[in-house]
Amino acid sequence: MSEKRVIKPGATIGVLGGGQLGRMMALAGRALGYRFATLDPTEDCPCAQVSDNHIVTGYADVNGALELAQKSDVITYEFENVDANVAAVLEEKSYVPQGSELLRITQNRIREKSTLASFGIPVAAFRIIESETDAETAVLELGLPAVMKTATGGYDGKGQYVIRKVEEAAPAYRELAKAGTDIIIEQFVPFIKEISVIAARSVSGEIRTFPVAENIHRENILHVSIVPARIGQAVAERAEELAVTIAEKLGVVGLIAVEMFVTGEGSVLVNELAPRPHNSGHYTMDACVTSQFEQHIRAICDLPLGDTALLSPVVMVNILGEHLAPVLDKIEKLPRSAKLHLYGKKDSKPKRKMGHINVLAESVEAALQGIEQLQIWE
Repeated sequence: MSEKRVIKPGATIGVLGGGQLGRMMALAGRALGYRFATLDPTEDCPCAQVSDNHIVTGYADVNGALELAQKSDVITYEFENVDANVAAVLEEKSYVPQGSELLRITQNRIREKSTLASFGIPVAAFRIIESETDAETAVLELGLPAVMKTATGGYDGKGQYVIRKVEEAAPAYRELAKAGTDIIIEQFVPFIKEISVIAARSVSGEIRTFPVAENIHRENILHVSIVPARIGQAVAERAEELAVTIAEKLGVVGLIAVEMFVTGEGSVLVNELAPRPHNSGHYTMDACVTSQFEQHIRAICDLPLGDTALLSPVVMVNILGEHLAPVLDKIEKLPRSAKLHLYGKKDSKPKRKMGHINVLAESVEAALQGIEQLQIWE
């Protein structure tokens, strides 16, 4: 059922996935008057804590998907790796305005890069490899260093190797090939900054972008997002232009997060896409007129999209498992302009995302100084 329709407050939104993105989506949607049903295999998952119904089952359970469809007026997802059979059932039995084609593309790095390249979107040069010999040939053609990645799975740096010597290519291929997925090698981009733009597109085709975020990673996990990004106006405009083009070309409904590299020459290359709310957009919860989560709800329900204007400079800092206890110990020392968001996860583990803090200030330098003074993120 793909016909356009406005889903008005009071309706029930079904969410595939019960993590923190679903939780914050539900909190934003509940403020608008929507109800929520969650499908997730984990009892007391973050999204279920703020939902009206929780279907406790695996993501590949077709019967569970049918139950979610029966309880929902519209269905969305908070993570990409939705089972293809479940997606097909939901599209047939319910209203899934995002569809499954965008999932099919973004679930696979090869399809994603190939699709972007076909649109004329600048991406790093890449090769698809099927053997150790292919791997060695590819790094010779692309140059060193190069990045070898599994086509599917992997996040926060998992499922990839940086190849710095030709002789590292074959062992890396053997290791990654154990996952049973296709392998891609990309030319390493000597970037000076990582940035992202989140674009929203409604069912009716209205598009709005959020301000560019400058992202700093530690051990391949996002550490801070800085807004406004410390880049020139021309680079910011180019990044927003690319995000809008991608949203239009892919027929996005909801949000699309576009992660990009900025080179020393000022070029912007697209690195990855995420068809959902994104960690680098959490700053919008406190620093924009409309949050990314409210905007996603507006987009899939075909309400007019909200104003994305930035109200204040802001720095978002992630709280991983190792940071949670120190944050709670120093909660009374947080800057008065800091907004704490915890995700309700039962188990705190190192490198697991447990929450984030948005620090608003008169400048991003002041916000960064406020974070540094806490001496939590060494």
